[in-house]
Amino acid sequence: MKTVRLTMAQALVRFLANQYVERDGTESRFFAGCLGIFGHGNVAGLGEALFAARDAFRLTTARSEQGMVHIACGYARMRDRLATFACTSSIGPGATNMLTGAALATVNRLPVLLLPGDVFASRVPDPVLQQLEIPSQGDVSVNDAFRAVSRYFDRVQRPEQIVPAALAAMRVLTSPADTGAVTLALPQDAQTEAFDVPAEFVEKRVWHVERRVPEPAALARAVALLRAARRPLIVAGGGAIYSGATDALRRFVDASGIPVAETQAGKGSLPYDHPLSLGAIGATGTLAANRIARDADLVIGIGTRWTDFTTASKTAFARPEVRFVNVNVAEADAGKHSAVAIVADARLAIEALAAAGTRVADAYRAEATRLHDEWDREVDRLYALGHAPLPAQSEVIGAVNAVTGPRDVVVCAAGSMPGDLHKLWRTRDPKGYHVEYGYSCMGYEIAGAIGVKMAAPDREVYSLVGDGSYLMLSSELVTALQEAIRITVVLVDNHGYGSIGGLSRSLGLEGFGTQHRYRRDGTLGLDGEKDPPAVLPIDFAANAASLGAHAIRAKTVVELREALAAAKHADRSTVIVVEADRYASVPSYEGWWDVAVAERSDVAGVRESRERYVEAKRKQRRYLG
Repeated sequence: MKTVRLTMAQALVRFLANQYVERDGTESRFFAGCLGIFGHGNVAGLGEALFAARDAFRLTTARSEQGMVHIACGYARMRDRLATFACTSSIGPGATNMLTGAALATVNRLPVLLLPGDVFASRVPDPVLQQLEIPSQGDVSVNDAFRAVSRYFDRVQRPEQIVPAALAAMRVLTSPADTGAVTLALPQDAQTEAFDVPAEFVEKRVWHVERRVPEPAALARAVALLRAARRPLIVAGGGAIYSGATDALRRFVDASGIPVAETQAGKGSLPYDHPLSLGAIGATGTLAANRIARDADLVIGIGTRWTDFTTASKTAFARPEVRFVNVNVAEADAGKHSAVAIVADARLAIEALAAAGTRVADAYRAEATRLHDEWDREVDRLYALGHAPLPAQSEVIGAVNAVTGPRDVVVCAAGSMPGDLHKLWRTRDPKGYHVEYGYSCMGYEIAGAIGVKMAAPDREVYSLVGDGSYLMLSSELVTALQEAIRITVVLVDNHGYGSIGGLSRSLGLEGFGTQHRYRRDGTLGLDGEKDPPAVLPIDFAANAASLGAHAIRAKTVVELREALAAAKHADRSTVIVVEADRYASVPSYEGWWDVAVAERSDVAGVRESRERYVEAKRKQRRYLG
């Protein structure tokens, strides 16, 4: 066997540079490069290897370890999980800073490879700097925390172990069903040790990404339910987009007349102006989707994992005899809600269901179209409220939507903005809506937008972020400037945590602890106080400018539109700061979310909220078939 003498880190970098994926005959490189921050636990090993391979495998330095994983996730989602980055950190806090990103990747089923440094495999200098010592376990490091949030974990104690570890990592990363965060913990001494590497290991390798066909018996059961249904509804999730099934879905809908509702990850599966596109469903759903869902007798889930927001905490589908058909590459998701499970690729499954030739009654199709049109008028109303003295968040969304082209991308993750975007954003392209709501991670918005732009440099990318989320991870603006990546950040300032403030008020807690206020008389203050503590004087535009971004303050919707137009011609990333009314919220439209309320409280508002909660709980179901 032909071999080449390399360190473990050198072998790994050469391996990563030569990994490719192929689907439907199209071949592409899987790793766009490595995102990294060096420390003593990886600079001599992976750092040296990346330096030696810098012309073949690009390194992008980031400002925070969590942020660089978010960049990789944004990139992977935009590329339909067919490409990603590796991310390397030192041992200790550098490694554990990646934990949040790892959880986000795994929850959202996005491939990302994490390469944290680890303590010495030899254990000679123990305890090394930043080493966690557990007296009862000598083989544990902080990297063991990754086990719970990784789809695959390995600690490579000897250099030759990198061969099976890297191959196992690629198997998981390229699996449509099993993908997520993969962690290879690399002891800092093992990274630098050399061994005879099989030459085949570092040569080009192509991984085929399968399209699994529907099992005939499961398909037959699904078709039988479809033919018997009178009010079927399709719920399109992220799998419909990742599999490239949107054209097949549209053909199926046009022929059958079945309306479509969308999850956060599935938004854009149909263009917003398709007459059978009902938009968002569930807790953050539209009135059109939730009304149809309430009376549906058959629900066809395509590529969704059925989170509580999608089902409105198991209250959305209220018909007693409702049944489910789930199409998913993951068996666990396909089997949820006692469904007829079709474990298959979304595009192939849709085409197989369409071949059955079913068609709903004209009256049902007309009902769905009428609700679609009514909802479109409601969006028009919310876009143009004319709220004063501060604009409503819906008006901010409307202003951004108005300047975007069909292929432009909006990015968001946390706060009240994702729910409002889910309802209101008019999506025209399957990749035009990028809201990370599997983990709904504050701080994702800017870093994720950078990853989106790196994956699709020909698209305009708009990051919508609240002031609370911006304060958590604005530092990746520097990475955007470093890499000459131009994104537009619209920062909505409502002086605190607007989303949780609204939830707090609905629970009778008066927005306690959700505003950016000075402490006064031992309290953080409540909403509605006659003399509340003064607002903290945070100048977000000055902060963004200090990081090197082009910063604009917009006081009105008109000024926001002018700023958005100017941002298109800026030579670098732009941050537009607009203050919005935190109390001008978008209605729930018959959606509900189960947030448990204290069963006993001395606060009258909490007791009233508990009564409403108990009443709402009576509508929950288990969907047992």
